[in-house]
Amino acid sequence: MDAISIDQLRVFRQVAESGSFSSAARAMHRAQSAITYAVQKLESQVGSPVFDRSGYRPVLSEAGRALLPRAARILDELTAFNAQARAIAGGLEPELALVVDPTFPTATLVTALRGFQERFPSVQLRVFVETLGAAAQAVVERTADLAIALEFASQSADLVRTPVGEIELVPVAAPSHPLGKMRGPIPADLLREQLQLVLSDRSSLTRGRDFSVISPRTWRLADLAARHEMLRAGLGWGSMPLHLVAEDIAQRRLVKLDVRWPPGTRPPRPMVVLARRKDKALGPAGEWLAGAFLAASEAVATPKRRRAKAAAGRKKAR
Repeated sequence: MDAISIDQLRVFRQVAESGSFSSAARAMHRAQSAITYAVQKLESQVGSPVFDRSGYRPVLSEAGRALLPRAARILDELTAFNAQARAIAGGLEPELALVVDPTFPTATLVTALRGFQERFPSVQLRVFVETLGAAAQAVVERTADLAIALEFASQSADLVRTPVGEIELVPVAAPSHPLGKMRGPIPADLLREQLQLVLSDRSSLTRGRDFSVISPRTWRLADLAARHEMLRAGLGWGSMPLHLVAEDIAQRRLVKLDVRWPPGTRPPRPMVVLARRKDKALGPAGEWLAGAFLAASEAVATPKRRRAKAAAGRKKAR
């Protein structure tokens, strides 16, 4: 069995696909005797015929039907192995690690990863989800090659950061929550009286720093999904990415709070950046993925800029 060759498996598959030894010989540009010998050698090593030759054309035997799918998988894996080996020799990285902040829109992430999968099928991709500074710290500590992180939480001298968009945050509470029951603008002072559910993490990059924390009463959670559920349960109020709670607001599971922000302030819109180490060059797959995220952010931003420009034109005309 150890002497079974890749060539014998190729001949086995070709005969099965072609329907005859002569057709397989023509397809492989060989003499028919060479095809017959390869099959006979395979059958000798297997210990059982793989084709029934009693009829006009050879047909797969019971053993042949069982073994053909496995032979096909071996040949496909060999093809993939050769392709990956050539790509690595040409500079393509065999593996890439990406870490993503959970506030980043999943639809944009999936679009980029779908294109990556089609273009680099041989590159093993590892995707982690980390909150706030933990996303950037994974790149700093070389656990990941590339991070999609919040700008304020990725301020490290080791990183190069490229903006890829903004996250629109909206203050929300459950309809049963005291703030959710209020009608009209809500003064910021009233927010300070209620428990605020705050997203937090254990990384050193954000230790001792707060973002959009208004209330002195806080619960801190490192899991965005858990905070989402606690908000819907009415345990407190907090700011959430609009794209994550738009359906909750539409279905009245959450209420968008009409906050009267103090003069000179506005609702938070944290910048999202693509972060990579300064001292580590990305390979072709990493560079492509970084470009895909930049292109996706540009596609989202362009319609907004067009709408803003049109609105400015209408205002000027009036």
